[in-house]
Amino acid sequence: MLGRTAQNLFWLSRYVERAENMARLLEVGYRMSLTSRREGGASEHLMSMMQAAEVDEEFNKKHKTADVDTVAHFMMFDPDNASSVYSCLMAARTNARSVRTAITTDMWESLNGAWLEFSQIKPRDVRGAKLLGLLQWVKQLSHQFRGALLGTILRDDGFAFSQAGNFVERADNTARILDMKYYVLLPRAKMIGGDLDIQQWTLILRAASAHRSYRHVYHDRYKAHNIADFLILRPEMPRSLIFCARAIELTLDSLSELYGKRQDCHEAASQMRAMVEGTTMETIFAHGLHEFLTEFIARNNRVTECLSESYNFY
Repeated sequence: MLGRTAQNLFWLSRYVERAENMARLLEVGYRMSLTSRREGGASEHLMSMMQAAEVDEEFNKKHKTADVDTVAHFMMFDPDNASSVYSCLMAARTNARSVRTAITTDMWESLNGAWLEFSQIKPRDVRGAKLLGLLQWVKQLSHQFRGALLGTILRDDGFAFSQAGNFVERADNTARILDMKYYVLLPRAKMIGGDLDIQQWTLILRAASAHRSYRHVYHDRYKAHNIADFLILRPEMPRSLIFCARAIELTLDSLSELYGKRQDCHEAASQMRAMVEGTTMETIFAHGLHEFLTEFIARNNRVTECLSESYNFY
């Protein structure tokens, strides 16, 4: 497969996953802003959400205040924000058009239809309950595209590059969701374990579609240790770091079998998987959850860099 085709398939899946993840992050930031009980708290929650998405600096260049409507427009519709849902869907569609013969009709129709529908939405009409409805729609369109991909595409190198993009982006998002809670949103000591803390943790789980499944695994009260364990080390949780790390390694292993050669990206993926598998929550908390997540994100980025170099994405 040509490097440019592989690159487009990889980033096509990343952009679709990112659009969904931006919707999840915005929903968390929005709901957390509603639970804030102190002056300036709502703005702080919204800014922390954008910090997790690494778009806070771009936002600050354009806006002086972080109110719900301004942040929602920036995260959903702003073409200058490379991670906005608008930008992600447009980039995904552009990548899909570039590899039209490498994807199935169902994949193209799913994505193209979503883009055409999204482009008809008037940003000024998206507020309150309508915002939450639109965020749910974005998540559903991502599920629809992924279903088309899994149900119709050949299990060849194109599938492998697509899956790699999906899980690299998902791993990055889960790590950032967790880091948003601990690095920015951790309440003052007297609030830990209180009603507000529980509300925040519930929203974090919802952002990862993990609220209901968490209750199946842990029947007791919400605890930081258990929630972090669920989103980091539980292999049965499809958005956990260990699940994504294993999926990335398996996907790249399939590429090495197809091409008959292991590359640097395979070693990078193996090291990232080993980093997660070789630890415990006690060790992570002892050395610092933020430090662990920062290293994981860096290793995940390294996988992308090595993959780009190994398969000539440029």
